[in-house]
Amino acid sequence: MIQVDIPAAVRTVFGKGENRRLRMEKKTPAVVYSKGEDAVALQCDEGTLYKNLLFIHGRNAVVTLDVEGDSKGKRHVLVQEIQKDPVVERLLHVDFFEIALDEPADFIVPLKFTGVAKGVDLGGELQVGLNSVTLNGCPLDIPDEIEIDITGLEQNGDPIKCSDLPLPANVSMKNDPASRCVWVV
Repeated sequence: MIQVDIPAAVRTVFGKGENRRLRMEKKTPAVVYSKGEDAVALQCDEGTLYKNLLFIHGRNAVVTLDVEGDSKGKRHVLVQEIQKDPVVERLLHVDFFEIALDEPADFIVPLKFTGVAKGVDLGGELQVGLNSVTLNGCPLDIPDEIEIDITGLEQNGDPIKCSDLPLPANVSMKNDPASRCVWVV
């Protein structure tokens, strides 16, 4: 899983007017939600936040917030929601959810198919049953994607199933092991 560090500071002012003032100063308001704790209001540098969020867009990533003025200091979070201005593509607000790096959780991981199947070269058609799978494990053990080599697939041959996918140690799959990922007809 990708890891990104983003500096932040505790926000002490709230409300629509104060958030607008922050945005004029090139700061983006954000909130960190935690299980069993109160939410923490933050402000982040707009450029740094935008660059990092663009890098991790659509991927599983653990963000380490280095929070200035917070008793915890560093917080490990996942991006929960991003609000953008639809006209100027500017960040308006970001919600983060704090996680524990040593506790297992469920993550949706995309499948990446590589190569050209033998059956496709012979006139068959590649059928994709799953584009992603759900894995359970500690956040740092979860892969960014699972790469599947499909060059061995033959027309009307055996499919690649969830049970055939290579998984890292300490990671389990939530999908049915008999589910077909890809095959050639």
